Amino acid sequence: MIEVAELKKIYRMGAVEVAAMRGVTIRIDRGEFVGIMGPSGSGKSTLLHQLGLLDRPTSGRIILDGTDVSHLDDEQRTRFRLMHLGYVFQDYALVSELTVQENVAIPALMQGRPLPECYAAAADVLENVGLQKRLGHLVHELSGGEQQRVSIARALVNRPAIVFADEPCANLDTENSRTVLDLFRTVNRDLGQTVVMVSHEPWHMEYFDRIIFIRDGMLDEERIAREGKQAGSGS
Repeated sequence: MIEVAELKKIYRMGAVEVAAMRGVTIRIDRGEFVGIMGPSGSGKSTLLHQLGLLDRPTSGRIILDGTDVSHLDDEQRTRFRLMHLGYVFQDYALVSELTVQENVAIPALMQGRPLPECYAAAADVLENVGLQKRLGHLVHELSGGEQQRVSIARALVNRPAIVFADEPCANLDTENSRTVLDLFRTVNRDLGQTVVMVSHEPWHMEYFDRIIFIRDGMLDEERIAREGKQAGSGS
């Protein structure tokens, strides 16, 4: 579960202040597949980075999976990310010198788990994303869609409570985008995985349970996607 109250983020550039978040309050329940959408520059990725503890808000409160993370120090935030959160980025963020299996094993290794256990966990999750025959391949030997599936497997290897995805289909064609979105939906439904995804593509809405629209750093509206009806609205 994610609870956010009056979240604000102000960037200072010299004497100029830019308000990227202007007091956002939202709730995401465990097991939801939620899309964050809005115009370019609206604050979608800024919000995701705050929720995923990749950046610190200027003010406001964030509760993730029952823990108030608002005042954790840097070491505690790093540990919380490692133990509870997974991330998928639009540029895949894979290590080119490592094999597919080694890339996926990285988060498990960072938890201090034995190497054989890490490799076994990586192999299991790669089988789940349909890449069991690619364990020993290097990144440059994979298509863009396959690289993104490796990125998803890496995000899932530690079985995190929440997966955050920042426009994971931005560099993919429609066919590969559907493959990735189908995978997110399967993980969400079969494993009860909470998924929060930033997107700018209207057709992606068919995959989401609910959509949070952001405009000018504020909550614009929320919509229950599968029922096609508005769930609530904000300023």
